[in-house]
Amino acid sequence: MLVGVARDESLSDERIKHLEFIQSIVTRLSTNSFIIKGWAITVSAAIFAFEAKEQNWRVAAVALLPIIAFWLLDAYFLRQERLFRKLYDQVRRQNAATEPFSMDISPYKQRVRLWKVATSVTILTFYGPIIAIALLLLLASLPPLGIPVIIIVI
Repeated sequence: MLVGVARDESLSDERIKHLEFIQSIVTRLSTNSFIIKGWAITVSAAIFAFEAKEQNWRVAAVALLPIIAFWLLDAYFLRQERLFRKLYDQVRRQNAATEPFSMDISPYKQRVRLWKVATSVTILTFYGPIIAIALLLLLASLPPLGIPVIIIVI
C-alpha cells in the first residue's frame, strides 16, 4: 500500500506501480542511512577507545576522518532520499508531466543541495556530538604548549 496516496480513479495502475518503485528506492536509501549511522558510532567508539588508551594526538586527529566521511555519506543518502521524495510527489499529482517509470531526479537537484542537507538539524544533531568528542579528545591529547587548556566534560 502506498503511503499518502489514496487509490482513486485518477491513478492508473501504471502510475501506482511507478509510485511503488519510487517508494522502494526511498526505503532502501533510508535503510542505507540507518546502517551508516550504526557504522559511524561503531567506528568512532573503537577509535575513541584506542585513542583514550594511547593518548596520541595523531590518532585523535585521524579519528575525525571517518566521522567526516560517514557524515558526508549519510548526507548524500539523505539528499538522494529527498530527491526521490520530490519525484514521488510529482508522479502522484493528477496532472503529472513525468514520463511513465522515469527515475530522473535531475529536475530537483537545484532545490535539494548536499550542503544544506549535510547541515540540517537531523544530521548535525547526530554527527555534531561525535565530532565534538573527537575534538575534545584531540585537545586533551595535544602536547603541552605552555598554555593551560581547560576541558569541561559534561
